[in-house]
Amino acid sequence: MDNALYRSTSLRRIEAAHASEPLMQRAGAAAAAWAAELAIQRERPVLVLAGPGNNGGDAFEAARLLREQFFETCVVFAGDPLSLPADAAAAYRRFSEAGGTTGNSIPADGQWSLIIDGLFGIGLTRAPAGHYAEWIATANQLATRDGCSLLALDCPSGLNADSGQAFQPCIRASHTMTFIAAKPGLLTAEGPDHCGETRVAELALTPESEVPADGHRVSLADFSSHLAPRLLNSHKGSYGSAGILGGAQSMVGAAFLAGRAALKLGAGRVYLGLLDPQPPACDLQQPELMLRRPAALWQADLTALACGPGLGSSLEAIELLETAIAGELPLLLDADALNLVASEGNLQVALASRGNPAILTPHPAEAARLLDFSAAEVQADRIAAAQEIAERYHCHVALKGCGTVIAAVDGRWWVNSTGNPGMATAGMGDVLSGLIVALLAQGWPAVPALLAGVHLHGAAADRLVALGVGPIGLTAGEVIDAARQLFNEWVAAGKAG
Repeated sequence: MDNALYRSTSLRRIEAAHASEPLMQRAGAAAAAWAAELAIQRERPVLVLAGPGNNGGDAFEAARLLREQFFETCVVFAGDPLSLPADAAAAYRRFSEAGGTTGNSIPADGQWSLIIDGLFGIGLTRAPAGHYAEWIATANQLATRDGCSLLALDCPSGLNADSGQAFQPCIRASHTMTFIAAKPGLLTAEGPDHCGETRVAELALTPESEVPADGHRVSLADFSSHLAPRLLNSHKGSYGSAGILGGAQSMVGAAFLAGRAALKLGAGRVYLGLLDPQPPACDLQQPELMLRRPAALWQADLTALACGPGLGSSLEAIELLETAIAGELPLLLDADALNLVASEGNLQVALASRGNPAILTPHPAEAARLLDFSAAEVQADRIAAAQEIAERYHCHVALKGCGTVIAAVDGRWWVNSTGNPGMATAGMGDVLSGLIVALLAQGWPAVPALLAGVHLHGAAADRLVALGVGPIGLTAGEVIDAARQLFNEWVAAGKAG
């Protein structure tokens, strides 16, 4: 999948610029080619649901081409052919002139080899209603009953292609053929659960040469220039000193996880400033970590600082966080540090006026507190929420979750597509903080460090699942060693290239 992401308004501009080209025929041909691969039995027909707009036109084109390949098709269309948009009306005529016919309801006694969703695509911004809602619910049920694929054209009907919000009902596709370019809503929030395997058919266009992409999917290319092999003539001081501020009573483990991740991603030294009044003398699993009282962190000659893992909400925590924000070190705030910022106006002012923008890594509930929204409002448009946090607090932001959204202070944004449900467990955010602060400590700029940390975190978890470790029962600590291994492979591959 190409890494450029386009919102619907930008795609409409591209389509308008190529109105004289046979884009619908190209879309139908791409869809029909994949549909022919997905159909499980020639003895069963392909069910095609055609909507009242251009997505329906794509469906008519695909159905016509499948008939040419001797697939039996059952096309369901309840609209008025005379009310179709011009291109869709032309597709309907080609389908009809080739002998195709339509019915206005899904046959009750059909068994299907494949179901094609061509109802609404990217054009829907509200919940489907009436017989369309019934068709969507029935299509989902039939795909499960018949064990067949459900192929969505451009975007599953009912899914907001810009935000990933799934209205109800919504097609739950096993495969999605999206046209011209990828859409952000396919990659974040509820999008991945409703899209299945996704392919982009560019329709012989090169959109980035005409309209700048609205955003991008995170890839190695975004930070590969910083994946440098280490010089032989180096020492621990060459790779910075990372500080972790956190570990209040009963939450020391959070700071340990962050510290272990920072150490294993290459920080030369890692100091933990623990707020627990009776802290352990050392981390027995990772004795290389240097444990300090929080105030002693400021004397440790740090090159980057992460605040939040197990920080708590005490007066001491607030005062320490105020000192951290007032400093000039590359800074990451997570977990309790974010909650304190959300509740303390002076911290908000200090953060927003900081000359060196900090990195914030909220999950949806923390983002909601930062914005004084509900978590549901954040999830309804994750990209807009991340951008608003970045603007309001003058910080780079990673809004965690399915399809983590990264928003930079300058307005750029990305969606990350690595990671899996095994990461929905305690401590994963602490590990991410450690990975990012390790890169900051080694001199990486903030945005590449954020992109690399998020991408690596998810990719390491994906590797573990591929090896049979999880997703159920995957733990945060297990991701650390996998991240170290994968990061070294990236560096070695860059050196070899």
